[in-house]
Amino acid sequence: MTTQVSAGKQGGLIAALNGKYHKAALMGFLFIVLAHWAEHIVQAIQIYVLDWARPKAGGVLGLWFPWLVSSEWMHYGYAIIMLTGLVILRHGFTGRARKWWVASMWIQVWHHFEHLLLLIQALAGSNLLGEAKPTSIVQLIAPRVELHLFYNFVVFVPMVVAMILHMRPRPEERAEMKCSCAGPVLVG
Repeated sequence: MTTQVSAGKQGGLIAALNGKYHKAALMGFLFIVLAHWAEHIVQAIQIYVLDWARPKAGGVLGLWFPWLVSSEWMHYGYAIIMLTGLVILRHGFTGRARKWWVASMWIQVWHHFEHLLLLIQALAGSNLLGEAKPTSIVQLIAPRVELHLFYNFVVFVPMVVAMILHMRPRPEERAEMKCSCAGPVLVG
C-alpha cells in the first residue's frame, strides 16, 4: 500500500512538472545550467585570458572554495542533477522539441558516465590506466577543461533548440502539449 501511495505522489509530481509547472521547471533548470556554464566560462577566461595556471583556475566557486571544485563529488552531483532534469522534464516535450531534448539527454548519459568513472576512481584511490589523478575515457585524449567545455556545449545546444521549438510548436505539436509553455498563436 505504501509503495502505491508514494508512486502515485511521485507520478503526480512528475506530471505537474511536465504540465502545470513545466515552464517554471524549465526556467529553474535553465538557471542551473547557465550557472554551471558561467563557472566553466570563467575558468576558461582565467586560463586563456588571465593566463592563470590550470590548478589555480577554478571558476568563481574555486576562488572561495578550492576544495569544492577539486571534489569529484561536486562534479558528479551536477552531472546527476543535469541528467535527472533532462529525464524528468522530457515528458513535457512533444514532436521536434522532444527529439532534440532526448538527444541532449543521451549525450548527458555519456557525460554522467564519465563523471561516475571519475568519482569511482577518486573513491577507490586507483586511477584509469595508472594516471596521476582520476581520468575519464575521453580525457585520455583531451584536457579536462576543454573536454568539459565541449561536453557542456554539446548537451546545451540541443537542449536550447528543444526549448525554442517547445515554446514555438507547430499546431500538431501544440495539440499534444500538456503545459502552457507555448506562446500565443500568431495569426498572420
